[in-house]
Amino acid sequence: MSAPTSPPANGRDAQAADPHKDSLIEYPCRFPIKVMGTKADGFVHAVTELARRFDPRFDAATMELRASRAGNYLGVTITITATSREQLDALYRALSSLPMVKMVL
Repeated sequence: MSAPTSPPANGRDAQAADPHKDSLIEYPCRFPIKVMGTKADGFVHAVTELARRFDPRFDAATMELRASRAGNYLGVTITITATSREQLDALYRALSSLPMVKMVL
């Protein structure tokens, strides 16, 4: 009879320590992000610059723009190459911090 194994010092097992095991996303991958914000000068440029900061190969020509019915808001879909959960989380936080942004999906 073998002795029971004790849990790791941090209280987590080896599989739980691997962040890729908990994700349904396989990295790297193409990942679309929708950003809704006020239709104002500089909004699309600010979203583009952040996308490039997190994905240097981001191609702005692939962006999709859709104005709201009344024309006050603009929906921007960017598709980046996601390399990690940390990258995506940081990009979502950066986009959400822009004053013109109302929602990031």
